[in-house]
Formats: sequence, structure tokens, C-alpha cells
Amino acid sequence: MKSLQSILFGVALRDVFGSTDMAINDIQIDSRKVTKGTVFVAIKGVQVDGHGFIDTAIEKGATVIICETMPEMQKVDITYIVVANTHEAVAIMAHQFYEEPSTKMKLVGVTGTNGKTTVATLLYKLFTELGYTCGLISTVQNHIGKEVKTATHTTPDAISLNHLLSQMITAGCTHVFMEVSSHAIHQHRTTGLHFTGGAFTNITLDHLDYHQTFEAYLAVKKSFFDHLPSTAFALSNLDDKNGANMLMDTKAKKLTYALHAPATFKGKILENQLSGLVLLVNDIEVHCRMIGIFNAYNFLAVYGVAIQLGETAQTILTVLSALTGAEGRFDYIISDQQIIGIVDYAHTPDALENVLETIAKLRKGGEQVITVVGCGGDRDKSKRPIMAQVACDLSTKVFLTSDNPRSEDPNEILNDMEQGLTSAAKRKYIKIVDRREAIKAAVSFANKGDIILVAGKGHEKYQDIKGVKSDFDDKQILQNLFKELEK
Repeated sequence: MKSLQSILFGVALRDVFGSTDMAINDIQIDSRKVTKGTVFVAIKGVQVDGHGFIDTAIEKGATVIICETMPEMQKVDITYIVVANTHEAVAIMAHQFYEEPSTKMKLVGVTGTNGKTTVATLLYKLFTELGYTCGLISTVQNHIGKEVKTATHTTPDAISLNHLLSQMITAGCTHVFMEVSSHAIHQHRTTGLHFTGGAFTNITLDHLDYHQTFEAYLAVKKSFFDHLPSTAFALSNLDDKNGANMLMDTKAKKLTYALHAPATFKGKILENQLSGLVLLVNDIEVHCRMIGIFNAYNFLAVYGVAIQLGETAQTILTVLSALTGAEGRFDYIISDQQIIGIVDYAHTPDALENVLETIAKLRKGGEQVITVVGCGGDRDKSKRPIMAQVACDLSTKVFLTSDNPRSEDPNEILNDMEQGLTSAAKRKYIKIVDRREAIKAAVSFANKGDIILVAGKGHEKYQDIKGVKSDFDDKQILQNLFKELEK
């Protein structure tokens, strides 16, 4: 049990009805999880307003209600507290409730449009190999030491996040690496956390369905660095045109990495092949098992963070050179017929372009590049025609198909992708709504040495259609189709 007054420390209170001198058992934003003695925080979400569930929470045993608008009628045995922003309040309260777990570890946040998962995962793998007990909070999986927990969001809600960090402390984790999404920053899920440092990968067109404008999206990302303390470090990709902007107003120690611009951590690609990258990192030559220019940036980001966390250059590079990235990130297999299949999470125009340009550099002759790609439903529609055009510009053949249609009609999503395609692009693609059939068609179209890219879903093991998630694994489907070719 915790004192209500103790978990309210640091929360700006606007109005209080009832006593704050009491013990509480739990804190929740979901009325279905409320039990006796719970603090219920009414969150105004994108689709649901928690203020509509205050009475339900009280019926289930809530003794304290945190809200932005005081209910018209108050119950005499319930404490009501009005705050300006319940998103911010619950983050501060959760941090206090779980005894400020982030202050007892080295917590590093990784933000940006692309590369967050790979950088966070590589940091987790690197420091685990170096002998530390580590935590990972990512899009693909959460790890508490060696224990794996399913991830439902890139960055969990504030209560789940602090609970997870608390479990990591209990398990002895000294270093925790987490993806920090723009949604999480904007919704204050990370407010109150003590970060040892932060890293910026890049920023491109994405999530405009939520942020509305690129400028708003950019400002949210930047605010993560603006709020880092002077004791922290801020590492930014200086080759990104907004990389310097990220560091403009931070109080943290400013550090940079780049392949082209002068930077704290400077890299140069010497070789880029299917066997991996050969890099110069601050004039030290190192072989890396990962492929592509984007992974060179990821490698530099990991190296820079590790240096700031006190590890030596030689130790970092020795261990890092043997590691592979996150699942579903340029994940490739080769059939007996020497057809190369690549599965990648690329779901933005920039990410897709990066992957296809990397593939172009791996080609040795006239191999075909066959791309299977779609766009997610209920997400930013503006990127759909751009994704299709990028795929057609950089591929020999394109199969436009479903990604996760969610509540949308997949045919309408594909129609959006077709809009604005050049006449040359229109001669390159075939539209197949069924994703499995599209992958099958791509394999049938391929000859020896050709490269098939299946983009958009990466590590995901499901397909979301009309609210139903069915088993669907791009890599497994590709492997099965390759095996059929052997028969």
C-alpha cells in the first residue's frame, strides 16, 4: 500500500474534493481492472474518454478519482482530484507508486521514425553479452533479463511502463533500453522517468493520422530531448536534416554520429555485401553482420551510446561486430534455387526506399527485384501513393497487397496506393489483395538469383482484418514457399 499524498507529489492539483490522507492499493486507467482501494485516473483517449467510466470504477471499489473535469455529483466517501492533464498526472503518480524505478538504473530512450527497434535491441544484446542484466522495451518484445514478455505497444502506457521497470529492478537489471514513440511522448507516458540518455535515429513522414502535420510530429520528437536533464546525454544523427535541431534546446550533453558530416562518432562504409558491412568507426576498422547503410547508422548509434555508458571502444566493437539486429529487420533467407527472400518492417516511404536502395547495392548483375508491399489501415493515408511509387521506382516488379487493413476495406487502401502513380510505374505492378497469394505470386515470378522483398510487417505474426487477428508470418510463408520449390 502507498500513501495517496506521496504519489501525488509533483502533480499540479486544480481542485480537491475529499481527503488525501489515505492509503491506496493500486492505480489504474482501465475501469475493468479496478479493485477495492484503487486510484482511477480518467484518461481522455483518442477513441474513449475515461471520464465516462468514473461511476463504473467507483462501483468496482475505486476510492480516489483523478480527472480533468469534476463530475456534477460527488459521492461523500470518494476523493475527487482535478488536474490539468490526466495523461501527465498518471505518469508522475505511476513513477511514485512504483518507487521511482528509473532512478535506480541506467535508462536509455531511443526515438525516431526508423531504426528504434534495431538500436534498442542491439544495445540490449550488447550489454547482455558484456555481462550486465538488462531490460528491453521494444515493438517486438520486452525482456526482463532473459525472460521474454509480449509487447503490445512500442512504448507501454505509463502505469504498465513503470510496473515493467519496477519488475526489471526486482530482477536485478542495471541497464534498460527502450523505444520511445511519438505517441508515448505526446501522451506523457514517459513523463517523470529519469533517463540516463537518449538517442535520435532519423525522422521521416509517418503518423500524420495522429499528429496531423509533420511540424507537430517533429516538435513532439524534439520535446523528448528538450526535457532530458543536464546529467543525461543526447545523441543525434547529424546526417538527418533535423538531427541538429533535436539537440538545439536540450540541457543534456550533446553528441552526434554520422557517415557524411563531421561528428563525435564518425563512420565510413568500406564494404556492403550480403555477408555484412565493413566499417571505419572513428578510424577503427570493424566487420558487422548487419547489411545496409541504415544499419551502418544503427551501428554508430549503438556505439555512441555504449561509449557514453562507460564501455571501451575495442570492447564494444569486438562484441557488436558479432551481433545481429532485431527480428524482421532486413531478415533474409536463400532458397536452394538461390532466390533471396528479404522480410523487413519498412512501412514508411523512407524506410522502404532505404531497404530497396540497399538491395540495389547488393545486386551483382541483372537480378530482378520483386517487391511485395501494402499499407496499414486506419493509419496515415498520405504515405500510401508515395509507398507505391517508391516500390515501383526501385523494383523490377511490384505486387501491391494487404498489410493490416484493420477496419478499412483493403481494396480502398490499394486504390489509395495506386493514385498518382506514373505511367511507367503502372506497367510494373500487379494488385493482389490476399497477402499470402501475393507472396506466392512473387515467388512464382522469381528466377535464380532474383531478390524478393516482403515489406511492411516484419516481425509481426498476425494480420489484422476487421478487428480479427489471424496467424500470419511473412518469413514463415516465404520459407514454406521456398521449400515447395525444392519438390
